Amino acid sequence: MIVTNCSFKKVVKHHGVSFLEKKQKNLVINVSNKNEIIDLLGNPSTRSKFNNDVWIYIERKQTQSRLKNLGRMKIYKNDVLVLEIDNYGILKKKDFYDLKDMKKINIVKETTQGNITKNSFIYDFMSSMRQKINDPLGVRAKKRKEISQR
Repeated sequence: MIVTNCSFKKVVKHHGVSFLEKKQKNLVINVSNKNEIIDLLGNPSTRSKFNNDVWIYIERKQTQSRLKNLGRMKIYKNDVLVLEIDNYGILKKKDFYDLKDMKKINIVKETTQGNITKNSFIYDFMSSMRQKINDPLGVRAKKRKEISQR
């Protein structure tokens, strides 16, 4: 029997900057600037603005797992580079995380409670809609304002 649709080559899905680990070694703190970073790595995956600019670069590779896992995708490379750039465009801080480092990061299980709920949002929305239906031109509001100013 001849199998034509099967391949022994693994399928690899790549996302982000290729060879991020090697390229980040060329960046020097207090020497490299924004232009050099963009030339080397391209535009960041994510930018953030706090006291300094924070640029985040990602490299992620997935491949299909063995047949016993029904071909689900498995992450085998997950690198993240976090760069902090000062107001003058100079690299001030560089942190590199790989898959092993990601497993060491603890995520807080606790959550904060917010005062906003779906019911209050829906109620507020429906109340404003009712007000617009009852007084589409805002005539009643204008009359109330005139009476209160007298």
